Amino acid sequence: MARYGPQFGPDITFLGVDRCDWADPASYADADVVIIGAPFDGGTSYRSGARFGPQFIRQTDYLPHDGSRPSLALRTDGLRDLRVYDAGDVEMFSGDAARSVRDLQRCVYEVTRHGALPLILGGDHTVTWPDAAGVAQHVGQGRVSLIHFDAHADTGDSEFGSLIGHGQPMRRLIESGAVRGDRFLQIGLRGYWPEPETLGWMAEQRMRSYEMTEIGARGLAECLSEAFAIATDECDGVFLSVDIDVCDPAHAPGTGTPEPGGLSARQLLDAVRRICYELPVAGLDVVEVAPPYDHADITAALANRVVLEALSALARQRRDAAVGTRWDPRQPLLDGRGPSGDPGDEVGPARAG
Repeated sequence: MARYGPQFGPDITFLGVDRCDWADPASYADADVVIIGAPFDGGTSYRSGARFGPQFIRQTDYLPHDGSRPSLALRTDGLRDLRVYDAGDVEMFSGDAARSVRDLQRCVYEVTRHGALPLILGGDHTVTWPDAAGVAQHVGQGRVSLIHFDAHADTGDSEFGSLIGHGQPMRRLIESGAVRGDRFLQIGLRGYWPEPETLGWMAEQRMRSYEMTEIGARGLAECLSEAFAIATDECDGVFLSVDIDVCDPAHAPGTGTPEPGGLSARQLLDAVRRICYELPVAGLDVVEVAPPYDHADITAALANRVVLEALSALARQRRDAAVGTRWDPRQPLLDGRGPSGDPGDEVGPARAG
């Protein structure tokens, strides 16, 4: 299947990175990461608009779209220290959910099996089913754990008579065997859903969910450390799924099902950085950005930064693994040392290459 291109809006790549065609492996033979647009919101249960998410995540940035973003904290350039391509949007017709998820899984699987990490821009949370399943199709069924940031569990059985929707992807993943229930970590849950029957099913699968009250009492850092130990036990990779509504609506108003009382933008960015630096991430997605409900691009800007934080941390992880060092978040930005931490090395973001 040839690349469809932009389903909505102008034909641009994420902040100006090079383009590729996921169906032509030669076009991304040297890729570390391939960005994939999944403009689907046919699974929404409340207010739609996430089909426009990929376009806004790609473009919402006040800096030049020049394919370069040096990180102040990590002293890497995630868009240059890694080889990042953008494959454009997978054609996803909201009127045919079954075809859409099938085509997306095929795309994610092809990218993964050719050696690149898939980074999917949603779209509603329906897309995490084919996203994580496509990675597991290559890595191995049940060999990929899933860390899931969300206000909602998304473990429903059916909605409006459909098994496919943004409230059901996690159940589909577990039922299919792609991801083990006891290696499924949910962070940021809150509010008034799901009902007791679904919670009972989750308990039977031995899922681990960190509700916001627990996070508030124990601290996010401690909860993450516990989740990391579970996620890396008997699994070969971690899939990270970030539903932007994990953040409080004050920090992410542009989403389909906002729920008060969530994480701050800072907490989410720090958590994504830790995951992509400390864990063997095999794929990730960022979903539920609904630009029609956004104000001043607050939500799209946060999602853009989630992507950049992930890429910067992956680049730093690779560098430190190569030279046997470890990034210290307490290190001052200007301390007379450069990216390697050695006195006399230049201070500032890492050079490409």
